[in-house]
Amino acid sequence: MQNLTILGSTGSIGTSTLDVVSRHPERFQVFALTAYRQVALLFKQCIQFKPRYAVLLDEDASQQLRALLRDAGLTTEVLTGVAALEQVCVAPEVDSVMAAIVGAAGLRPTLAAARAGKKILLANKETLVMAGKIFMDAVRDSGSALLPIDSEHNAIFQSLPRDYNGNAAQHGVRRILLTASGGPFRNTPLADLKNVTPEQACAHPNWSMGQKISVDSASMMNKGLEVIEAHWLFNASADDIQVVVHPQSVIHSLVEYVDGSVIAQLGNPDMRTPIAYGLAFPERIASGVSSLDLFKVATLNFTPPDFERFPCLALAYQALRTAGTAPSLMNAANEIAVAAFLDRKIAFLAIPQLIDTVLNKLPIQAVTCIEDVLEADAQARVAAEKVVRTLTLC
Repeated sequence: MQNLTILGSTGSIGTSTLDVVSRHPERFQVFALTAYRQVALLFKQCIQFKPRYAVLLDEDASQQLRALLRDAGLTTEVLTGVAALEQVCVAPEVDSVMAAIVGAAGLRPTLAAARAGKKILLANKETLVMAGKIFMDAVRDSGSALLPIDSEHNAIFQSLPRDYNGNAAQHGVRRILLTASGGPFRNTPLADLKNVTPEQACAHPNWSMGQKISVDSASMMNKGLEVIEAHWLFNASADDIQVVVHPQSVIHSLVEYVDGSVIAQLGNPDMRTPIAYGLAFPERIASGVSSLDLFKVATLNFTPPDFERFPCLALAYQALRTAGTAPSLMNAANEIAVAAFLDRKIAFLAIPQLIDTVLNKLPIQAVTCIEDVLEADAQARVAAEKVVRTLTLC
């Protein structure tokens, strides 16, 4: 029996994880569920999975959940705050941690899980983007097992040799081909992008995701973050990671070998596939995902990314090559920019403009400890908020 802590259980990854878990009660038991402040959904999850702990970051929400659980006669203990997130990750009863909190908030608990030697199912991009070396060192030092859950990185993981150790030459790996759907604006005339609304940006053609990730997909910052993730996960340089726009989202990524072979992982665009693979690795279990109908798909298309249309992708490559705190600055500025766009404070095209301004304004420092990352994150957020106030919708 595998005891799970699910960070971000009310989000799209969290709910998909619980769907897979519910199909295999003989294999998995939920130790803790966490959310920001979605009391109603977390309460329903507690009723179904009866975790020992439920964690909310919002104090008022925590009090509401305590009252609901008490009235329902459930014994789940409600905890509050970031320290509680770390507590339910490092508890000795926990075998695996699904790291599915969106944004920089997921960094500390995920790093704590790595240092505690837990099996980590990594769906939080920012952990690697902000603190890649620190996190990967913690994984190696503790002997933690790291399974990437992003569909693209999971596909790469499946397409690499089982004993891949980060030495591409030793394993005959030439490069990584990271697929991208292109989002909802792949074919939108450039002149029309200035009028994009949050509703349009969140209407992804293939995937059902939260608002922040949907906007990142629309700007292709999501793919930029994944490029940086791939660098840390697979020890690949920026030049050895090629983004390929693949609108059907059927091929989730590919690995090219020196002998000319290209190995890919295919499947319907459903996150339960990589989640099930991560949960049961090295075994495979049913995920609830329907079989891929190749006759229905019929055609697969591939095009190079348009960096003029998607400047956020270029900014991510730039941050990866610059290294140091550059990815942290970029990530923080993007989080502020996306939030401002969703609040209709800035235009869609102002997102890369804001990020570029912050990257050019703040100094790049070396990263030697987690405090360097958190300081850069804080500085970038302050700078980005100031930039928001200077921008106007047009």
